[in-house]
Amino acid sequence: MEHSPIWVTRSSMPDFEEYIAEIKPLWESHFLTNMGVKHQELEVQLKRFLGVEGIALFVNGHNALECALEAMGLHGKVITTPFTFSSTTHAIVRKGLTPVFADIKADDYTLDPACIEPLIDDETCAILPVHVYGNLCDVDAIQAIADRHGLKVIYDAAHAFGVFRGDVSAASFGDASMFSFHATKVFNTIEGGAVCFHDPALKELLDQWKNFGITGTETVEYIGGNAKMNEFCAAMGLCNLRHLDREIEKRKAVAERYWERLEQLPGAVISRPQEGITPNYAYLPVVFEDGFGATRDEVCEALRAEQIYPRKYFYPLVTDYDCYRDRFDSSLSPVAKHVSDRVLTLPMFADLALEDVDRICDIVAAARH
Repeated sequence: MEHSPIWVTRSSMPDFEEYIAEIKPLWESHFLTNMGVKHQELEVQLKRFLGVEGIALFVNGHNALECALEAMGLHGKVITTPFTFSSTTHAIVRKGLTPVFADIKADDYTLDPACIEPLIDDETCAILPVHVYGNLCDVDAIQAIADRHGLKVIYDAAHAFGVFRGDVSAASFGDASMFSFHATKVFNTIEGGAVCFHDPALKELLDQWKNFGITGTETVEYIGGNAKMNEFCAAMGLCNLRHLDREIEKRKAVAERYWERLEQLPGAVISRPQEGITPNYAYLPVVFEDGFGATRDEVCEALRAEQIYPRKYFYPLVTDYDCYRDRFDSSLSPVAKHVSDRVLTLPMFADLALEDVDRICDIVAAARH
């Protein structure tokens, strides 16, 4: 039987007519960017949904993170994780800061608080942890460390939109949290991102930094960039936000079928949602340990042979990138190295059919020697 390709993810989109209705006023106003009506409306709705005091929207999550680092006036070293997407470290380096890598926890793959404090010195200015696959960092332990040493905490929350601890969203932790609204995320604005924050003074500064540093009609006080979200992307966000709960429910059904099937396989380690957390089911990572009977790469190739395209996410470690290899030593993060060499994220999206999940699991099981 011929099957269509299954990619690691597929973007959630509203009904076509719903989006057309949302963007129709743009043909009347001709106001397409520069923080217009749709942009402003999305900010209001996201603040309400996330329960945050401040938010600034951006063209993408990477620019949002760079802008947050710059707006906070940081200088020196930033303690972070090597088990992340390139954007996290690139943002630190591009802002003239020095990344210092701490290891991760083996159970949820987030930054290990026990590894942070020994790395702090007089040049440390901030901690930049990453919520991974929708798993939240140990925010209380990290904040306690930051408070003891007078450090800023900026979260890379690209994977954590819609994740809550009790009734508190992932957006509320630290001094700021960056979200990505890329097309592959649980919530997307096609391309987009945001910074959530507590200090009201940051709002004006972030909006100025993302608009060339313009502070008035005839004044430019900062060497800013151009990182504004346009009206079409904001409109997509307004549509997708209406359907987010349903999208997450559909993802939950997919995740539960994967868990039911894969947890029966010895050596296949599944990451379940944390206790007390409302998850978003963003990703389906599996760590293939030595007892599984096949390597991660062998499982990956078996799936690709059937036109199913998982992703080795995150591999390689940031510290093994060509651009960083001579600067950092991955052996100093043994847990991260172990997971990176064995993890495979399987296809996960709201409309993935359960029969396709079963087919994927059958191929994974059959890959064992």
